[in-house]
Amino acid sequence: MSLQDRLGQKASTSSGTRELQERLAAAAEHGSHGGSAPVSAMPVSSSVPISGVGGGFNRRSTRKVYDPLAGVRRRAHEALLELLGPQLYDTVENDEELERRVRQALPEVLAKEEQALSAADRGNAYRQILDEILGHGPIEPMLRDPDITEIMVNSWDRIYVERDGQISPVDAAFMDEQHLRRVIDKIVSRVGRRIDESSPMVDARLPDGSRVNAVVPPVAIDGAALTVRKFSADPFTIEDLLRFGTMTPEVADLLHACVQGRLDIVISGGTGTGKTTLLNVISSYLPESERIITIEDSAELRLDQEHVLRMEYRPPNMEGRGEVTIRDLVRNALRMRPDRIVVGEVRDGAALDMLQAMNTGHDGSLTTVHANTPRDSVSRLETMVLMAGMDLPIRAVREQIASAVDLIVQLSRMRDGSRRITSICEVVGMDGDNVKMQDIFAFDFRAGQDQYGRHQGVLRSTGIRPNFLDVLIDHNIPVPPDLFGRDLMGA
Repeated sequence: MSLQDRLGQKASTSSGTRELQERLAAAAEHGSHGGSAPVSAMPVSSSVPISGVGGGFNRRSTRKVYDPLAGVRRRAHEALLELLGPQLYDTVENDEELERRVRQALPEVLAKEEQALSAADRGNAYRQILDEILGHGPIEPMLRDPDITEIMVNSWDRIYVERDGQISPVDAAFMDEQHLRRVIDKIVSRVGRRIDESSPMVDARLPDGSRVNAVVPPVAIDGAALTVRKFSADPFTIEDLLRFGTMTPEVADLLHACVQGRLDIVISGGTGTGKTTLLNVISSYLPESERIITIEDSAELRLDQEHVLRMEYRPPNMEGRGEVTIRDLVRNALRMRPDRIVVGEVRDGAALDMLQAMNTGHDGSLTTVHANTPRDSVSRLETMVLMAGMDLPIRAVREQIASAVDLIVQLSRMRDGSRRITSICEVVGMDGDNVKMQDIFAFDFRAGQDQYGRHQGVLRSTGIRPNFLDVLIDHNIPVPPDLFGRDLMGA
């Protein structure tokens, strides 16, 4: 993609240079704090009013931000523009080249700065300028911090992060509402989406796969808000989940056997419980020899297999046309000769097509659903099937679910912030008009908590011999004989 595309320029070369000039000037004026600049009521360079949000109600009429390096950044940006502006516009064709040139020129520009800078200030200014031009402003240091798992921008001057499952505010802020909106526009335009008054909500992703959600007025009353759910630079593995206590080695063996045995698995859980992470981990068990098709609202799964085809939801354009839904993608995937279909999440009528795929020879499919318990996940699937607009009797819907789904893995977020598998439930068929289920593993809450509030309970076998065990044995899938607390072969 050319620099012209990345900066959203639609005019001639001269106007494009002016656009770049305005971008650099805006970056200088609205530079990142990087978490180091204090927010206070000290004498300041600017007083920024909040306007146009809240239907006439303002949380704060003004907000003053003290930034001792603002002048340095402004002059450095002007020098960069003079040195690199026309060259960048005419010749840079990718982000890597832009970054290389800026990194080469910036030390020389800062060395000419008249204001005396300490080594620490010079380093801060260097990082802040790079974050503003090449990154995402004040949240860029948080994106680099491996201990932060979620970034929540409630408004331009209120930013919170999640570390180890606990939420806390950070000493960083955007300069004003417009600065935050520019960062949001930069993120969503990269993946071909848009956000404005006519489309005030958007799901997007960062280049590393991190999930992004943004809302703007009139939906967001107090101004634009941004939420980033970070993905690890290196995808979590089964060893990581074992170390975190999300599952036990016995459960890992069971899930491995079930994926290899082509059982249809639904991962259930509330928001932020780690459904996508677990889906990505158990997807690593899929055989290299099989053709895998992934379908997602916003592409997040990172599979290492060679034979993987990824598809993503497409929102409607400004005229309201061109939308490609998850349901459309699931139906199309059936014509692409898949061995396995992995749906990031079903949340609407796509559930009907997903169940039909599971029931028509596409065994071993994986998906996630929002629900608090395995029983709730079945009810959610029923509701979503009815959302497809088909006039089906509820018993027929339940029979579809009972026939299609083999295993439900329930995830929960504990009060200490940890994510645990709390139930593994087998769907065994129908009991009258209801879907019959049985727990294979269940979390033992009786162990209580330690002195730090961490749950000491573990996932334990219920001792029930699952019906799908015969399927695994017939397919020569190795299953530890004492996996369920007794010798299965002699059960």
